[in-house]
Amino acid sequence: MDETSEVLRLTKINKSFPGVKALTDIHFSLQKGEVHALVGENGAGKSTLMKILSGAYTKDSGNIEFEGRNVEITSPKFSEELGIATIYQELNLIRRITIAENVFLGRYPKKGGLIQWNKMNEDAKALFESFGIQIDVKQQLRSISLAQQQIVEIIKAVSMNAKVVIMDEPTSSLTTRETEILFRIIRELKARGTAVIFITHRLDEIYRICDRMTIMRDGCYVGTRQVKDITKGEMIAMMIGRELTQQYPVRNVELGDIVLEARNLDDGGYRVKNVSFSVRAGEVLGFAGLVGAGRTETMRLIFGADKKAGGQILIDGKEVRINHPRNAIAHKIGFVTENRKEEGLFLRSTVRVNTVMAALGKIMRLRWFFDFEKEKEIAKDYVKKLNTVTPSVNQKVMFLSGGNQQKVVLAKWLFSDSRIVIFDEPTRGIDVGAKREIYEIINQLAAEGKVILVVSSEMEEIMGISDRILVMHEGEISGELKKEEFSQNLITEFAVGGK
Repeated sequence: MDETSEVLRLTKINKSFPGVKALTDIHFSLQKGEVHALVGENGAGKSTLMKILSGAYTKDSGNIEFEGRNVEITSPKFSEELGIATIYQELNLIRRITIAENVFLGRYPKKGGLIQWNKMNEDAKALFESFGIQIDVKQQLRSISLAQQQIVEIIKAVSMNAKVVIMDEPTSSLTTRETEILFRIIRELKARGTAVIFITHRLDEIYRICDRMTIMRDGCYVGTRQVKDITKGEMIAMMIGRELTQQYPVRNVELGDIVLEARNLDDGGYRVKNVSFSVRAGEVLGFAGLVGAGRTETMRLIFGADKKAGGQILIDGKEVRINHPRNAIAHKIGFVTENRKEEGLFLRSTVRVNTVMAALGKIMRLRWFFDFEKEKEIAKDYVKKLNTVTPSVNQKVMFLSGGNQQKVVLAKWLFSDSRIVIFDEPTRGIDVGAKREIYEIINQLAAEGKVILVVSSEMEEIMGISDRILVMHEGEISGELKKEEFSQNLITEFAVGGK
């Protein structure tokens, strides 16, 4: 490697938190104009390492060299001044100001102390157009989709002329078309000599866009490889310390009677229009479709998180009224949401509190006496059952990795005795090893006769875990596929309104 082209070098980086050694002697190097993947299971230490680079954390020991000189990154502002831009999964934007204002936040062009609004808008428009993106930069950020906001965050980093851009799961909320736009931006950054650190759990993306990869496991450095010289199997073995022979566990479940039925569900014609389906005991029913097709909105109607304008929900052949999540919980419906951090967990509460929150009545001794010892034992039991990695059940869930947070959400619904479990993007932001564990849990629930509804944007995943797939397009069910009919081409055709 040509060291003269090196923009960043980390040597023997260590970081500890109370009771946890997060990083041990980590090595990492980055060259100008390189796209370098940082991969590893959840909890491997990737985010901690990037937070040290972004100034959100300070290292305990080790050395950081930036453009050949030793630096101490003491704050996010210092990191930005060096030329490091970080794009987190949780976007760092302000929803109630315009796109242009977000791009130049804190750096508005001024003349005589006054902000030059026209110049700012023109400069923002020119930036987007330089990447072939047409967007009204004067509209408020809240008026565009989450995927478009992700693109805004990336353009903001470009506008800062960053020398290093860190992208943490940048495609997790993007459609295929938007992912192509992102890759075009990354190639342009590369051509300009900007280095990109690319964190993803989608291994196929690494082969499409990255030059080298560094693999981490359990807070330790495993190795760095040229992407062209490593197979997917070798990569997975380095990540999880073992070979993963089959990603989707096989199961043979005998389906029972119809448990859940939806008839003509409608939200007033916004995102859900006349949706009908039924699911049997022990069945995994997948929902495929493009972003915005109405899959999540359908699940929210079933769970009572959104108000339905029309239609019926039947359980065991009898109509039930579900106008609020508490009605759904009473009818033993659980919802593992897409956005676990905002909707699935109390992040500042412990594993034990989150585990029992949906069924507090089960741990009350007499009417008003809360059994803390029982709460602790139940949480420990689910940690063991689900293989959740946590120092103890007293750990706040905000400090757990994404995969382990997902297991805590699962524990909550399992403890509530849910008969019908909805999984919305169950493995988003979760590594390949933890994915397999989630699939095995889904299989186990189905084997117990529960009804499983799964929404997933990953084509391989929805085909790998479902018994039957419903495809949605613009709020309606556009196709239904049995296991023997599954094919990416067919699902795509239905998803775009074909067939």
